[in-house]
Amino acid sequence: MAAVVSLAFLVIWPSTCSGIRYFPSNTGEGVERFFRFAEAPEYRNAVECPAPSSGNEKASFCDCSLVHIAMTLDSEYLRGSIAAVHSVLRHTWCPESVFFHFIAGEFDPIGPRVLTRIVRSTFPSLNFKVYVFREDAIINLISSSIRPALENPLNYARNYLGDMLDPCVTRVIYLDSDVVLVDDIRKLWNITLTGDRVIGAPEYCHANFTAYFTNIFWSDPDLSGSLRKSPCYFNTGVMVMDLKKWRDGKFRRRIENWMEVQRKKRIYELGSLPPFLLVFAGDVEPVDHRWNQHGLGGDNVRGSCRSLHRGPVSLLHWSGKGKPWARLDEKKPCPLDYLWEPYDLYKPNSRGHRLRRSHPQPLALSTASNSFLFEYSNYFI
Repeated sequence: MAAVVSLAFLVIWPSTCSGIRYFPSNTGEGVERFFRFAEAPEYRNAVECPAPSSGNEKASFCDCSLVHIAMTLDSEYLRGSIAAVHSVLRHTWCPESVFFHFIAGEFDPIGPRVLTRIVRSTFPSLNFKVYVFREDAIINLISSSIRPALENPLNYARNYLGDMLDPCVTRVIYLDSDVVLVDDIRKLWNITLTGDRVIGAPEYCHANFTAYFTNIFWSDPDLSGSLRKSPCYFNTGVMVMDLKKWRDGKFRRRIENWMEVQRKKRIYELGSLPPFLLVFAGDVEPVDHRWNQHGLGGDNVRGSCRSLHRGPVSLLHWSGKGKPWARLDEKKPCPLDYLWEPYDLYKPNSRGHRLRRSHPQPLALSTASNSFLFEYSNYFI
């Protein structure tokens, strides 16, 4: 309880900041009117932040001074993605030194271009690029899962970051859309991936691995023997990834090999996680557990309320069925959902919920010009 109280103090402490203004839809018609978000405050770097290595005021995404973050972007979880970005910017000392790589599905109901316009209008000075992910390119590799949401092709986009992102991007932090940061993302960025390790993430070495794989897997010594001795569970919703090692080691193909086995033999039930465990479990750089307080969305069936793990908190993760925005809208929130709410920039229409008219004090304000890129990924077209 003390951890919850102290965390709540951090994220909702009132201030003298004036309310943030709402940014209306550019079109006045179509789907964008149903996805209205308040324009976020503009954030600027503290004086201690590294200057762009290019010497230009605005860094390109190849600049080595940048922190790179990859996230998926889709209409179903858009509200969560916007809140996650807001939390990153609000808690880092160097918001202008963060570059977001958004992966949007080609067949998203509202489309990648509309999603891009929404991000741009909500965060006018954000450094970002949107990549269009051809979902039909991998649909035949995806098998049914314990929860339909886990079958979304975008859940597998993290497998292809090494192919989609420019070769000059050699490290990236992957974040799920149902997280919020309450600490500076640069601290996570600066961890060392020792030796040949490709991924850094919080590990849980007392997890029961029998729950992640079927009897078919465990009864076949060739399959079960592929796991390293004493493997540790890790959640793929928060990972630091060395993309150079990823590309050199052809890890995308290694994961696809296990997805192909799954299509033939049904060796697991839980979406995109088990192939990562098969390839990496036991060889992950351990990161402090504070960087993924996961499971706050409950299990994959009921989505019941859960409490924080013991220890300090830097990132909250609503993995599981229950999402904070849905429970808040239904007036059935879990206690920890109120810690997500201050980052929510969604502006409901007048028929439903009350409008949010103010937010706590941002770290700093800026008039930096917009940096926005949009492209189809050559790998998937």
